[in-house]
Amino acid sequence: MVSGSDRPAPAPIEAQAELLDLVGVLLDQRRIAVDTEFHRERTYHPKVALLQVAWSDGLALVDPLAVDLRAFAPVLASDVLFVMHAAGQDLEVFDRACGTAPRHLFDTQLAAGFVGLSTPSLSSLCERELGIRLPKGDRLSDWLARPLSGSQLEYAAADVAHLLAIHDRLVADLGRHGRLAWAEDEFRLLLERDRGPRDPHSAWERIKELKRLRGDAFARGRALAAWRERTADQLDLPVRTVLPDLALVAIAQGDPGDEEALRAVRGVDGRHLRNGAAGEILSALRGAGDLPAITAEPRRNGGAGDRRAAVTLVSAWVAQAARDLDLDPTLLATRSDIETLVAGGDGTRLAAGWRAEVVGSAVEDLLEGRAALAFGEDGQLLLESRDPA
Repeated sequence: MVSGSDRPAPAPIEAQAELLDLVGVLLDQRRIAVDTEFHRERTYHPKVALLQVAWSDGLALVDPLAVDLRAFAPVLASDVLFVMHAAGQDLEVFDRACGTAPRHLFDTQLAAGFVGLSTPSLSSLCERELGIRLPKGDRLSDWLARPLSGSQLEYAAADVAHLLAIHDRLVADLGRHGRLAWAEDEFRLLLERDRGPRDPHSAWERIKELKRLRGDAFARGRALAAWRERTADQLDLPVRTVLPDLALVAIAQGDPGDEEALRAVRGVDGRHLRNGAAGEILSALRGAGDLPAITAEPRRNGGAGDRRAAVTLVSAWVAQAARDLDLDPTLLATRSDIETLVAGGDGTRLAAGWRAEVVGSAVEDLLEGRAALAFGEDGQLLLESRDPA
C-alpha cells in the first residue's frame, strides 16, 4: 500500500495575477480534478476556505481569502470536465463564490455506486482503485485560519492528486458494466438540482417534533419555521442559532402573546430575541393563519396501512434488485422514492430514466396488479406477471 501523494503540496496562490495565469492553463485542459475546503458550522451559506485543482501535469491550491475567486468562473462555464468526489456541497460553494457551477461533471462517489460501492469515501476509493492511502488528520481543522500548516496543505493536495486516475478506472468499470450513460444521467441531475436558498415554506418539514403538532399549533410552527429560515438566510447564520428547534416547537405550542411571555418559553433566551427578533416572532405567530395551504399529493387507492405494507414489500424487492445488479441500493431508490411512487405522487426518481428501466416500470406493474411477488426456491423474491382480471 502506497502512502500519501506522489506530488508535493504547492504553496497556495495568493495573487490575482497568478490565479488568472492558472485559469488560462486550465482552459486548455480536457478535464481537471477539483475540490474545495469550506466551513458552514457558523453560517447559513458555505464559506470557501481553499480551492484545490489538479490537471494532467500540475496541481494548484488557491487561497480564496487572498484572491477574488470569481476569476475562476470562466473555467466553470467552459467545456472542461470537472472530476470531483461527493460534489453536492462543492457545487453550492461555486455558486456562492463564482456565481456559477460546472457545466460538465463526473462525480467519483456517484460513479462508484454504479459498480457496487456504497457511497465510498475518497480515501477508501483511493485504496481500492489505486492502492494509495491518503493522509489523515486535517479534515476537521480550521481551514479559515492563516497560515495553513504543511499538513493541511498536504491533505488538501491529496484530495485532488489522484482523482484523474480514479476517473480513468471508474470510466473503464462503468463501460464494462454498460452503465456509463446511467452515471452521466445522474451527474446531469446533480448539476440541475436546485442549490438556491431553501424554500421557507417547506422548512417545517425538517423539524421532527413540529410534525407531531396539530391544528393551530402546527400552523404556528410552520410560520415560525418559515420566519427562521428567511432570517438565517438574511443574517447568514445557522438556523439553530436564530432559534433552536426546541424553542420553536415550544413557542408554537404555547402561543405567547407578548415579549414577556415569549421570554418565559422553554429554550428561549435573550440572544434569540435581539435586534427586533422578538417582535418578528410574535408577528409570525399572528400571521400563521395566512400561510398557503399544504398541497396534498394524489394518492392511489388504499389507506395508509395498505401503503405501508406496499412500501415494505416494494423496498424489499428493490433492495434485492440492487444487490443482483451490484448497485448501491440508495442510488437505485431511497425509501422516499418508493413512498412517493406507491402513493401515486409526482416527482419520484423511479418514474424516469435508467431507474424506470431497471425497476420503476416493474414496480408500477406490481402496484397496478399486473405482476405479483413470490418466493423462489432459494428464498429470493420473484416478480411474476399476472392477469389483473
